Amino acid sequence: MSEAVSSTSISHLRHKTPPGPRGDWLLGMARDFQRDLLGTMLAVHQQYGDVVRYRFALWHGYMVNHPDGVKRILQDNHRNYNKDTYTFQLMRPLVGNGLLTSEGDFWLRQRRLAQPAFHRQRIAAFGALMTDAALDMLGRWQAAAGRGEPLDVSKEMMRLTLRIAGLTLFGLDISHEADVVGRSFTEASEYVAHTSLDPLALLLAGFPTPAQLRYRAALRELDKVVRAIIAERRHNLQDTGDLLSMLMLARDEDTGQGMDDRRLRDEVMTLLLAGHETTANTLAWTWYLLSGHPAVEQKLHAELTNVLRGRAPTIQDLPNLPYLRMVIEESLRLYPPAYSTSRKAIAADEIGGYYIPANAVIFVSSFVMHRHPDFWENVEAFDPERFTPERSANRPPFVYFPFGGGPRLCIGNQFALTEAQLILATVAQRFALRLVPGHPVALEPLITLRPRHGLAMTLHPRSG
Repeated sequence: MSEAVSSTSISHLRHKTPPGPRGDWLLGMARDFQRDLLGTMLAVHQQYGDVVRYRFALWHGYMVNHPDGVKRILQDNHRNYNKDTYTFQLMRPLVGNGLLTSEGDFWLRQRRLAQPAFHRQRIAAFGALMTDAALDMLGRWQAAAGRGEPLDVSKEMMRLTLRIAGLTLFGLDISHEADVVGRSFTEASEYVAHTSLDPLALLLAGFPTPAQLRYRAALRELDKVVRAIIAERRHNLQDTGDLLSMLMLARDEDTGQGMDDRRLRDEVMTLLLAGHETTANTLAWTWYLLSGHPAVEQKLHAELTNVLRGRAPTIQDLPNLPYLRMVIEESLRLYPPAYSTSRKAIAADEIGGYYIPANAVIFVSSFVMHRHPDFWENVEAFDPERFTPERSANRPPFVYFPFGGGPRLCIGNQFALTEAQLILATVAQRFALRLVPGHPVALEPLITLRPRHGLAMTLHPRSG
């Protein structure tokens, strides 16, 4: 598709509206989304195709489920699509005007300030810290393994990645805040996710409903943690290689002023959420998948044994562990933490031969795209070898986009991939994890894609 579509071309499409479900006479598809968001998106795509229009109470929305359309929205014509959607509006009290939600020149300045902290050399310097944190966790796991006591691996991964995020991004060990951060982010995530799917709750979003009051209480708890991080670092203001020190020392090119605490708060909150929860969920789902696929687990163990010989992995080992990376990539395909995102069209556009009006809210879902039968075989199977160079060679862009794409590609994507690989390699050498029989496993699409009931797993020491 070309980057621009002429108004004449669009005018011919005004009556070419995408197909879609009628839904309930009053609320449209709202109840279907509330009951099973991911299942409904998959079913709608299967029945109506790659561009879908649906009604959500008083509003209409669009779903785009083809890589060419996703590429147009996120990359080729990205200037026509902003984040002024109700989902992002609900998130603004949480992450403010940080990198996730900011727009235009302000976003670009913030992105340029933060980018050096995620340079390959900086990430490489964090490798030993990531591995050491995982080894410390394994020391604590040893007693539970000896007793045959199951652990909630979802919570364990959250605690571990929070510690790593604190040390690498903020220069502080904040793992002692894991319970507060976990509880508060869960409350905030539930509010954003449930409100965005409830037309009445959306209309009442500005009023002090019980859900809104719980959200505000969670924000106060998170603000305490974040402001304590900023205050502690203000007392020791030097570039220690972490992102927060770089942001504190940065100066605006025009005014010469540094960031005030409000701007720092928004960036720290964004990174606190994105910098630990996404990787934690990726790892939790990976342990779940390995538990149910012993042949994949055996192949992973063989590679780790052959390359590492029982020693802790380093970042220099990762190029020699291709199957390890493929396991993570396939886990991200099946359970992408950022499973869906939304954009608002500034001007009318054409996508897939259909007319998209100005102000239309459009959803693109990596969860759906990663299961598109035109581009993936046996879509629900856990098959890491989908990501061999040979099988990946002809895969179009935006068929696989667990970290988004275009200019808004996640700034921490390489950080997250490195962290996930080092943790998986460290833990898998020591333990095989097995899901407790009968433990319920369900998807919970909040701000990120979580296991609804956690993941109760037993630890089985490996001898080699």
